[in-house]
Amino acid sequence: MINFNEIMSAFQFIGSTFGAQICFKLILIVILSGFIGMERASWGKPAGFRTYALVGMSAVLVTVCGEYYSIKTGSDPSRIPAQLISGIGFLGAGTILRDGFNVKGLTSAASLLMVTCIGLTVGAGLYIGSVIATTVMYIILAQSHKLVGRASGHFNYLELEIITDNPKELLIDIEKILADYEIEVINMKIADSAKNGIDDSLRISGKIKNIGNKNKLLTTVMSLEKVKQVTEV
Repeated sequence: MINFNEIMSAFQFIGSTFGAQICFKLILIVILSGFIGMERASWGKPAGFRTYALVGMSAVLVTVCGEYYSIKTGSDPSRIPAQLISGIGFLGAGTILRDGFNVKGLTSAASLLMVTCIGLTVGAGLYIGSVIATTVMYIILAQSHKLVGRASGHFNYLELEIITDNPKELLIDIEKILADYEIEVINMKIADSAKNGIDDSLRISGKIKNIGNKNKLLTTVMSLEKVKQVTEV
């Protein structure tokens, strides 16, 4: 049966100053962290809106819990939030992968740590600071590649994975295509997966001068006879 007393108590809590602050903080962090999560998802990253929103909400709740325990017991309100900074490292470590000589996921790990800090900021009531931090973070994640490209001579980093039966037979054709699109190859690696019953892949990383030609490049590579799939990593 529905307990109306509990329902009324819940409404009274939400209507109280402390309860209203918690609701506002949770809504604000979902907006801020979700905004960053959608930007990450637009780049095809494994951590998207849900992950960032949940991490941000966790940070807010941890800060609020520290404040609540401090009011009730007189304990240090920073003790519980301090543990979150250590704990978020395990989640960030799960996004970091090593691929040969390359390390991936560092930006995602740093972004999760940053969203955690923004959540702690919202939980502490520093709303303007959290909004400013989110704005700067979004600019760094969404626009930094353009600034880096300009600083390095208008080049943009590009990494492709080409799935095919025999990548060695395509090397000459792919080399010609890369030259036509003015791509400076940094690394080229063939992954031999035939033993596992999976098609081989050719991983190419390099710098492309005109990022606007990326779609044409993918279409041109895909048009090769033995190419089954082309993915920008």
